[in-house]
Amino acid sequence: MKLKLALIVILISALAGPALAQAQAPAPETRLLRFPTVSADQIAFSYAGDLYIVPLAGGVARKITSHPGYEAFAHFSPDGKWIAFTGEYDGNREVYLIPADGGVPKRLTFTPVLTRDDISDRMGPNNLVMGWTHDSKKVVFRSRMREWNDFNGQLYLVPVEGGTPEQLPLPRGGFCSFAPDDGKLAYNRIFREFRTWKRYRGGMADDVWIYDFKAKTVENITDNPALDIIPMWSGNRIYFLSDRDEARRMNLYVYDLAAKATRKLTSFTDFDIKFPSLGPKSIVFENGGFIHRFDLAAEKTRRSRSSSPTIC
Repeated sequence: MKLKLALIVILISALAGPALAQAQAPAPETRLLRFPTVSADQIAFSYAGDLYIVPLAGGVARKITSHPGYEAFAHFSPDGKWIAFTGEYDGNREVYLIPADGGVPKRLTFTPVLTRDDISDRMGPNNLVMGWTHDSKKVVFRSRMREWNDFNGQLYLVPVEGGTPEQLPLPRGGFCSFAPDDGKLAYNRIFREFRTWKRYRGGMADDVWIYDFKAKTVENITDNPALDIIPMWSGNRIYFLSDRDEARRMNLYVYDLAAKATRKLTSFTDFDIKFPSLGPKSIVFENGGFIHRFDLAAEKTRRSRSSSPTIC
């Protein structure tokens, strides 16, 4: 009897062995992580249309939104307490605010539905969150609420308490970033990140411009036939993406305001960098479906990892 039980135990162990080993094996990394943003200690991103948050060091991501509508373009406030994002909740795309630890989203904008107000529109969704002022009191976003031409949009500020958005004094604008004192703005005039014109060198190729709110002047700091997009202002440097290298892949560059010189910082050749976002000490971005983090001080890139294949 004991021999039969021993044989049964051995047989069960043999059958369960491969399954047990598979269960204990490291879980594969999740891909298709999009539109990341970074604070001093956390990364937030979109996955399957919802927002997730994960420690900067990596680990299991935690879901912080669950609405059927698409949520994207999250941006941490400079103080790390809030996340502003574009939410597809009530039939159109609007700016929302949520505590960084999760909670009930608060709607900040109320605009009419447009003919091409769609999350997959080739000119990008409407009311798209771009970032914050440095006092964490206002969210900057791009909107076509007053624009007759679907190709153009303007930049607006909306307070975290809500209220009527204030248009920035620019005829049109795309991705942007304020100077540390909020006295100047680095921005793109054209918004074409959702179009499929890779390696484009025509009249809609963006440059990075600086607008001085006091002097009311503009300055082109790239002036290159290539695409120079998504400026991010940190200290006396402006980071941006460009496909000006020989491989014509979108990589990270930096413009030194004092030296008036541009340097290349990354050298990806297989996939473009997409939708970078600036934090206190690093820049996060998409590449090949994964999230990467660029350390501003060390000027080194590492891939952020999640231990959960389903991001539960």
